[in-house]
Formats: sequence, C-alpha cells, structure tokens
Amino acid sequence: MQATADDFDRLLREHCAMMREHARVQARCTALLQAQARQIAALDAQVVRLRAAVVARDSQLAWEREDRAALEREMPGLEKRSALARRVQALQVRIEDLLRERPRRRSSSPTPAPAPAPAPVDDAERLEERLSGADLVICQTGCLSHGDYWRVQDHCKRTGTACVLVERPDALRIVRIHRAPDDEGRARIATLPPECVE
Repeated sequence: MQATADDFDRLLREHCAMMREHARVQARCTALLQAQARQIAALDAQVVRLRAAVVARDSQLAWEREDRAALEREMPGLEKRSALARRVQALQVRIEDLLRERPRRRSSSPTPAPAPAPAPVDDAERLEERLSGADLVICQTGCLSHGDYWRVQDHCKRTGTACVLVERPDALRIVRIHRAPDDEGRARIATLPPECVE
C-alpha cells in the first residue's frame, strides 16, 4: 500500500497540530516553573527575615536576663519586694471590690448599730504601740500629719517592717487585719485609718 498525497497532507497537518499543542504545554510549564521560582525566592527571603528576627529576639532576651541578674545582685530581696507589691496590689483590688459591695449590703441588711470610732492616735508613743509587731504597715498619706509620717517611716526603717504608702485613703477605711494569738502563720498588718491622726 502506497502513501498518497492526501495521506501525506493529513500527516503533515496532524504533525503541525501536535507541535502547536506541544508548544502550548511547553509555554505553560515554563510559566509554572517561573512562578515556582518566584515563590521559592520569596520564601527564601522570608526565611532570612525570620532568622534575623529570631536572632534579634534571642539577643534581646539574653540582654534582659543579664540586666535582671545584675539588678538582683545590686538589690538583694528584690524578688520578695516584688511579691509583696503584687500582694498589696491584689489586696487593694479586693478592698475596692468590698467598698463597691458595701452600699448594696447596707441597703439589703437591717441598719446596724454605729461602730465606735477608733481612738485617735495623739502622740508618738501611741503610734508606736499600734505599729509594733506589724509585718506590714499600710500608711495612708492623706491621714498623717507631717510629724507622724516621719515617725511611721522611721519605725519601718528601724524594725525592717514593710511600709506601703497609699494615695487614696478612702480605699483602705475598712481594713483591719490582725493576727489572732493562736494563728502564727498569718502576717499582722497595721493600718492607720483616716480618722487616726490629724
């Protein structure tokens, strides 16, 4: 069987169609490879940036640790002071919560008999009595006279008692926490109410 001219033309057309399809596929593969190369380059750049960020973070963390260690060496007892400050802050939040509840409790409960006003602290000896034995002194700056402020500060320095100054005296009006004779584990906190010293 001999090939005719028509067969040859048909084969030529099929060959041209296949070559065109092959060119389209090749162009599409080239585009995909280029897009993939761009994506790989972007990811490589991102990896470099992330590594730089990690190095910067680790360096900063190391410097912070060194600074903290130096600060702890310079200020012994810093950890205890920080814990005490956090505890005082928690107590202040609790006191503010109790003060907010106070009007609601008054309206829902029968009117109680008025509580006796605390005895005024009128001299240094009486002030010293109230402060002796306290593990923590909460000093309301608004209720102390100039002399009593310095007496309280002096007492705290001499005895090593922690002393906290509070700017808002109304936040601590109801705090009266004292250690019971049989309860050795709790700290005794001396508070000076706003009525105590003029």
